[in-house]
Amino acid sequence: MKSLSIVTACCSLFFFTACNGGGEKATTTETTDTVKAAPVAEAKPAAFKPFDMVEISHVVKDYAKWKVAFDADSTARKASGLEFLVIGKANKNSNDLMIVLQASDVQKAKDFAANPRLKDVMEKNGVISKPMLGYFHVTRFNPDSKEKQWVVITHKVKGYDTWLKTFDAEGPTTRASFGLIDVALAQSVDDPKLVQVVFDIKDMAKAKARMSDPALKKLMTDAGVEGPPTIDFYTSAE
Repeated sequence: MKSLSIVTACCSLFFFTACNGGGEKATTTETTDTVKAAPVAEAKPAAFKPFDMVEISHVVKDYAKWKVAFDADSTARKASGLEFLVIGKANKNSNDLMIVLQASDVQKAKDFAANPRLKDVMEKNGVISKPMLGYFHVTRFNPDSKEKQWVVITHKVKGYDTWLKTFDAEGPTTRASFGLIDVALAQSVDDPKLVQVVFDIKDMAKAKARMSDPALKKLMTDAGVEGPPTIDFYTSAE
């Protein structure tokens, strides 16, 4: 207790001296900095650049074994200008895969696919169906897509510009109300009237209901969609 009293007394003395300065009022001199810092320019996001992609769809015996072989073949893909984007597992069959690759050169990608070597590699690594390949030019892409489930809609249209006006008139906000988030818009490299749209799925029940909605069918018909669309649901493998 004695020690505490001494400490308290010292603190009081210090406080009194600091405040009164021996009976004189403390004065404070304020300085104004007239030099203003230059505003820092905000970095603008890089403008989107359209790109080409290859989609390879096939069924495998065992995904885990196939994936090891797929990863080991990455050097050959890169030599042909192919970069990995995503692998999707079909919701109806987890061994039914869609492999999406970005292509720096479509012709090189086609040469890679046509090489008998690729057929041998696929057969050795458990591919048990005929591979289906599609080459698309991506004109819109959402890099912030993060959902694990997505849907790919592919259809033919009478005229791309007419279809696009209807698609844009519907708008991403309306699609989001059905649990669908815009991810990608693409046209076939070989047939510009073959259009593909990809949506992340925020709500599977709403998304599936929308796919069978007569209102959507009418919207597609009005936009010039020819024939029934192909609709595939996937879950990201990675």
